[in-house]
Amino acid sequence: MSPTIPMADGNLAAAHPVGSLVQSVDWLAIAPPTIAATVALAVLVADLFLPAARKPLLGWMATAGLALAALSLLPLLDGDRRTFCLTGHPDVCSYVADPFALVIQFLVLAGALLTALLSIDTIKDHDLPTGEYWFLLLSSAAGAALLPASRDLATLVIALEVASLPAFALVGLRRGSRLSSEAALKFFLSSVAATAVMLLGVSFLYAATRSLYLSRVAHALTDLPDPRLATLAAAGVALTLVGFAFKTAAVPFHFWVPDTYVGAPLPIAAYLSVIGKAVGFSGLILVTVEGFPSYADIWGPVLAVLAALTMTVGNVAALRQDPHRAHSAVRLLAWSSVGQAGYLLVPLAAAGYTDNPAHAIGSTIAYALMYGAVNLGAFAIAALVARTRPANRITDYRGLYARRPLVALALGFFLLNLAGLPPGIIGLFAKVTVFSSAVDAGLAWLAVVMAVNVVIALYYYLQWTAVLFRGAKETEGAEAVDRTAPPARIPAALTTAIALATVLGIVLSGAPQLVLRFASGALL
Repeated sequence: MSPTIPMADGNLAAAHPVGSLVQSVDWLAIAPPTIAATVALAVLVADLFLPAARKPLLGWMATAGLALAALSLLPLLDGDRRTFCLTGHPDVCSYVADPFALVIQFLVLAGALLTALLSIDTIKDHDLPTGEYWFLLLSSAAGAALLPASRDLATLVIALEVASLPAFALVGLRRGSRLSSEAALKFFLSSVAATAVMLLGVSFLYAATRSLYLSRVAHALTDLPDPRLATLAAAGVALTLVGFAFKTAAVPFHFWVPDTYVGAPLPIAAYLSVIGKAVGFSGLILVTVEGFPSYADIWGPVLAVLAALTMTVGNVAALRQDPHRAHSAVRLLAWSSVGQAGYLLVPLAAAGYTDNPAHAIGSTIAYALMYGAVNLGAFAIAALVARTRPANRITDYRGLYARRPLVALALGFFLLNLAGLPPGIIGLFAKVTVFSSAVDAGLAWLAVVMAVNVVIALYYYLQWTAVLFRGAKETEGAEAVDRTAPPARIPAALTTAIALATVLGIVLSGAPQLVLRFASGALL
């Protein structure tokens, strides 16, 4: 009797010769997350030997590493590359560098690169531990780059945690700040609870299907022999979706967002608002469209309801951030990001109502690319204002046009993009694309809810934009403000981040079809 060995999907198979079990690793395919992880380790080791005066070099080293990781995507554009596959089943793999993975990896690494540029001066201003900061940021980016290429549930969970665990520490890295500590604790506890729920769901799915590979899970879910297994699988699908819904900040799993963004260092709030969402949505797309297509009649309506609730709660809460009552600009951006998550959920919900979900996936990715560029730009200018006004209230932006005309125009452009108004054409195109996906799927009620929320969002975005061009008061509260002093010089790294986001927004507003064409290729 020939010996048996456990296979990666949980089945037993006859033993093969040792040579046939040895797999070659496609290093080119896994280069983006590998480079980010390698540079993270290099930064941590270099931190041990560099004197304090030379610690800023670590920031430029990390930035160069992220740029190199993004450039490593170029050789992968010629087609799908697969690695870590089942022996004898080259189509069942744990890692797939397909167009979907590459577009999300580009968003993640480009967003992390802009975050790194924002962080260089923030670290100095707030005296954050340099080596630890860059190691944690690169580690999180490596996990975020791994997730969209993951094609089994175990790798998905691992990638999600590699992206999330360093983020907890980054949020609480401002030692001595009560807000930072509270934000990190709330983020950590709620995320751990969501992960536990998701792991329970994954275990149910494995028990029902005897596989962790998404393609095999999808096949097994179509024909479960035992009704009890069907019940177990349905529970697994629901619990897994809850875990990813938390990562996307979908209502009612959004409660951690405002306090976390306000308490975190501003570059980390920007990182969570874009890269954190990219991680959550790419994971949600993979498990629904790739893993659970046979349950589309369940997750489609659920995601539609979540989309309506998320955009409504986010926009109404953002509406309450009154610029005349010294409310926080970062808190407004936090609630705005919750509302934007609702828009991102609309095409994904529409995918559950169509036989061909590819168009809906493209709409979500197109919106994410637009949102990432302009939202990071808005946070970059918030970081600039915070250098002189640490409270970062909306009233602190009053008269910004008189002090820094180009900066005020850039922020106004970003806010109009988020609102979907000209000259922010890319924002308008992205919203029209999302709206059309709901209409095409027959979700007229969701399209109406989205239209109402767009109008609500217009009000608070335009309110903030108007503040930029109002005359500045001589006093703000008890704090005297010197209007005659020349504005301080903007650091080079921060200037570069603002310029990159602005140029990207202008180019895409002039040729929005570039994003739509780019996103349309990101099909599973």
